[in-house]
Amino acid sequence: MISKRSLEIPSFLVMDILERAHELERKGSQVIHLEVGEPDFETPECIKQAGIRALQGGKTRYTPSQGLIELREALADHYRQHYGVRIDPQRIIITMGSSPAMFLLFSALLERGDAVVLTNPYYACYPNIIRFLGGEATLVAVHEENDFQYEVSEIAGHLTPSTKAILINSPANPTGTVLSASTMQALADLGRTIISDEIYHGLIYGAEDHSILEFTDNAFVLGGFSKRYAMTGWRLGYLIVPEEFIRATQKIQQNFFISAGAFVQWAGVAALKEAEPDVQHMREVYCERRNYIVPRLRELGFGIAYEPQGAFYVLADARRFSRDSRAFAFDMLEKIHVAVTPGIDFGSNAEGYLRFSYANSLDTIREGMSRLETYLRSR
Repeated sequence: MISKRSLEIPSFLVMDILERAHELERKGSQVIHLEVGEPDFETPECIKQAGIRALQGGKTRYTPSQGLIELREALADHYRQHYGVRIDPQRIIITMGSSPAMFLLFSALLERGDAVVLTNPYYACYPNIIRFLGGEATLVAVHEENDFQYEVSEIAGHLTPSTKAILINSPANPTGTVLSASTMQALADLGRTIISDEIYHGLIYGAEDHSILEFTDNAFVLGGFSKRYAMTGWRLGYLIVPEEFIRATQKIQQNFFISAGAFVQWAGVAALKEAEPDVQHMREVYCERRNYIVPRLRELGFGIAYEPQGAFYVLADARRFSRDSRAFAFDMLEKIHVAVTPGIDFGSNAEGYLRFSYANSLDTIREGMSRLETYLRSR
């Protein structure tokens, strides 16, 4: 018999959209992909060459479960240079992407019934992983008119003895919001453990990204190479843990994942040390795309009160067209072959919204907007 928890875990709707889009493409349709958060850029050449050298040099065996010391030291140096914080490399665990890092984190932190505070909207997988591991998600609504940011005073009213942590994601998926230093300090001052998802650091426009480690050591940091360095298929992430959690997370890693790929980790070292000019170029291009898609969506009648300051998403209010974001997104996909993500994937407070990813070429985005304009006129 299939386990109850596997039956009850919700699907990740963006993947349902993507898989249906692939079915349409196999039948000959040209689909405009504005649904997935996957950079359209090639992995920078310096990273690819480092991976090739590692393969040719026989770097194909297990590494220590925590990851190569060279990569952990490079990450510690990155946090020192960019955020002015000093991290013992022993506190860093290298993972096969940030999703396994979440699994390690919540497995080590949560007992059954423990709660984690999340914004609503949230990244779709947060509550699913928390609940799968026996925890509870405490949802705090955030609103577009307040830049989708936590009201610290409101969070305080949601804290209970079972609350183990407050999760932040800055820059955020799906909203693109960036937390200010003052907000992060106020959250740290609440005295609870902070979980900071920093996967979109480096992809920011006109604001400043801060690590939670600037404000407290009572924190876990999730990070990775997929977004910043266009390395989604390489599957490389990391988790920074408080000192007392090092051995617990290491043991879970040993049992479930053993280690991340050796040659991939050496590519990660090159990313941190050599790829910043490539990141700067990608950031400039993303900003150009953002500056096109936001006013274009407004022209088409979508509500966008908050312009994203980071990541590569726009969460657009589509309620004047439909309040059923799932049906609306699938109808667009079937009729005009434009793939976007339904807002309901990110929580009840995003229902009626659609998330548009601008991690695709400007020409492709323009074509998608043209098809969307025709579609909306026909409704």
